[in-house]
Amino acid sequence: MTQFDPEFKAFPGITFIPEGPQDFSKGPVDYTFTIEDKGSQTYTVSVSEDHNPVLEGYYADPDILYAEKTGKYYLYPTSDGFNNWSGTYFKVFSSDNLVDWNDEGVMLDLKKDVSWADRNAWAPCIVEKKINGEFKYFYYFTAAQKIGVAVADNPTGPFVDSGKALIDFKTLNVNRGQEIDPDVFTDPISGKSYLYWGNGYMAAAELNSDMITINFSTIKQMNIDDTYREGAYVIYRNGTYYFMWSEDDTRSPNYKVRYATAKSPLGKLEIPEQNIVIQQNPEQEIYATGHNSVVQVPGKDEWYLVYHRFTRPKGIGMGSAGGFHREVCIDKMEFNADGSIKQVIPTLQGIN
Repeated sequence: MTQFDPEFKAFPGITFIPEGPQDFSKGPVDYTFTIEDKGSQTYTVSVSEDHNPVLEGYYADPDILYAEKTGKYYLYPTSDGFNNWSGTYFKVFSSDNLVDWNDEGVMLDLKKDVSWADRNAWAPCIVEKKINGEFKYFYYFTAAQKIGVAVADNPTGPFVDSGKALIDFKTLNVNRGQEIDPDVFTDPISGKSYLYWGNGYMAAAELNSDMITINFSTIKQMNIDDTYREGAYVIYRNGTYYFMWSEDDTRSPNYKVRYATAKSPLGKLEIPEQNIVIQQNPEQEIYATGHNSVVQVPGKDEWYLVYHRFTRPKGIGMGSAGGFHREVCIDKMEFNADGSIKQVIPTLQGIN
């Protein structure tokens, strides 16, 4: 900000001042452009440092993890920018501060690492578990409209697929939607882990201790409402379980996140009348804010919402293609005194 150069380029016969790096930290800088024999005009130029999107390029459906083993944050998104969501690999990114992210490369490639599916690599999630004193990482992912699981000893891999789909069936007479968008949640009270999934419906089940199979006797359909589309995500705070989901279609500017609460990981959902977590901000040209995850800063009541949006600014004009040209963003998430979630206003600035 103190040494920023907009690098204006001018046709012959046009000059401008000032030139080179300028100090924008104290406010806008005036630039005067002069055309020979035509006079001059002054423009006021302002510069801002924006942290959204947090990843360079097209990514979506972000799942975030704080790893106790490394003391770092990790992002696991869908690789986006492929026509009709046709990507076939997953990448992972690491950060010490939630702002600066390092590309750790491809951590699972369907065509190389998965025997039972080779298309539509979507919407992953991950959990860190300590088993027999050693950290293990269980990565649940969508492939070919089924859900699989891969395991690693480190957050960046290498990940080894279990060899078969974990979820490739409809549950409890469901006859709609797709078996996609897994979310994994470990209850801090009981230590048990749960898997949630579904599109048009929300299924839930307790994971067995091996973390690669589910306890079929615990499968249930959660009591969602008509706003539920996909992208379930669960957190726990102060005795309350929060269930979030995305409404509408990822190709819609009105894609948004809503929430409900429950008293247990498989409990009945109580849906507040005002329950929007985040939605579009047309004043900032931010659209289709959805498919979120959430991270808590360890040891603090400090929370951040991770979500995707249309690529800005051209996504809103791309039609349905905006739905597979998406960017990952992070904004702060806060709670009211009664425990309800304050609606998050999506920003360009992001977090510091």
